[in-house]
Amino acid sequence: MTTVQKEQDVIELLLSQHQQIKALFTRVNQSTGDQKRDAFHELTRLLAVHESAEEQVVHPAARDDAGDAVVEARLEEENMAKRALAALYDMGVDSPDFDTRFAEFEAAVLSHALHEEQEEFPLLRTKTDPDRLVRMAGAVRAAEAVSPTRPHPNAGENPVANLIAGPPLAIFDKTRDAVRDWRQSQKD
Repeated sequence: MTTVQKEQDVIELLLSQHQQIKALFTRVNQSTGDQKRDAFHELTRLLAVHESAEEQVVHPAARDDAGDAVVEARLEEENMAKRALAALYDMGVDSPDFDTRFAEFEAAVLSHALHEEQEEFPLLRTKTDPDRLVRMAGAVRAAEAVSPTRPHPNAGENPVANLIAGPPLAIFDKTRDAVRDWRQSQKD
């Protein structure tokens, strides 16, 4: 007997990433020192590529189904989150203000995810062809592969800005990540 495995659609992919993001928030909150820094860098990377891919693939599709007001509200939340995440990244996990600002950031991100899950995703699910949702998951994965790994709030949050600025910023970020990781390995 053969079992046909259903391909993951974009909503399933994003919900899975929301769970990963929640788990990383918990790891950051429960860690100290190098483990906290590493968990925060992992969270930063996931949030940066996740939001960039949503801006390129999901939100444009959702405009047709959920409407401009819903999408514009999500984009505004994402823009504020990019700025907060960039400030936290610059501040570093060892800053005395980090935990307080991180808690505020966590609440905003989780609220944003909840809005997507309750307002945007159900409309996409009911109004978008299931095959298109599967193709959109592939497009999200492709966008994430060439997205920056940290927030760049001044790069813009529309699909065109992401397509133009994203790949060069991604190369820069990935190079910076590799150098950071190499330096860290030399300390150990």
